[in-house]
Amino acid sequence: MSKIVTLIQARTGSKRFPAKILKPVLDQTMLYRMVERVRHSESCSEVVVITTDLPEDRIIEKICEKQGWSCYRGSELDLLDRHYKAAKYFGADIVLKIPSDCPLIDPAIIDKTVQFYLNHSFDYVSNLHPPTYPDGNDVEVFSMDTLEYTWVTAQKDFEREHTTPFIWENRDLFYVGNVFWESGSNFSMTHRFTLDYPEDYQFINAIYNKLYPVQPHFTLCDILELLENEPQLKEINSKYAGVNWYRHHLKDLKTISEVETKIQTELCK
Repeated sequence: MSKIVTLIQARTGSKRFPAKILKPVLDQTMLYRMVERVRHSESCSEVVVITTDLPEDRIIEKICEKQGWSCYRGSELDLLDRHYKAAKYFGADIVLKIPSDCPLIDPAIIDKTVQFYLNHSFDYVSNLHPPTYPDGNDVEVFSMDTLEYTWVTAQKDFEREHTTPFIWENRDLFYVGNVFWESGSNFSMTHRFTLDYPEDYQFINAIYNKLYPVQPHFTLCDILELLENEPQLKEINSKYAGVNWYRHHLKDLKTISEVETKIQTELCK
């Protein structure tokens, strides 16, 4: 049976919102809440937090030690190298990549994406190419062979920094699959559940305070129902809806168009 290892990349050095994953939510850190939701997925039996080898990220390693979580430390800027070496160290056959800025991720979406990968013969499966779920439900699954070939071959800085662009940009080399939201809707540019700015933290913290005390394992549908009943919550970080890293590399990316990112403005640097 193939071994699936879930890698959650985390660091404190965000330029836009430093130490965002350490911000409190219901007496725990955002990182704790993130790992808590990921571990509720049936597909995530082995979860590893992968952080940088910078001194300031020793705190993440300490949190992992305290909670009994696996941790791996590696390159700050070459995230592809960090993913590869962590996956190798933990003996992965299949790698499940989830960023730590998704503390509202629905475990059912993780399971759906992994199952889609297991049921087919893809080298790489995600729910991002193209995206349909609200931003902040990012799941990528790929084989160790795919990761190793990419680690050896990818050369451009953004390919090393973001780990997987070399895979989903080179569909003549890899068999790429995508999971679409079963609702038929596309909220990827209108609903923002990811953590990148102080306003995102205010939004996510508000969602947790509303839903967690009633149902700790609240779902995507629970969040959307809450936003329908209390639309003022969605306005907290709405100015950043659609903002993602693609906007910095539109000239480099062959499979991403301008409609899949919000072009940089003074608000979105």
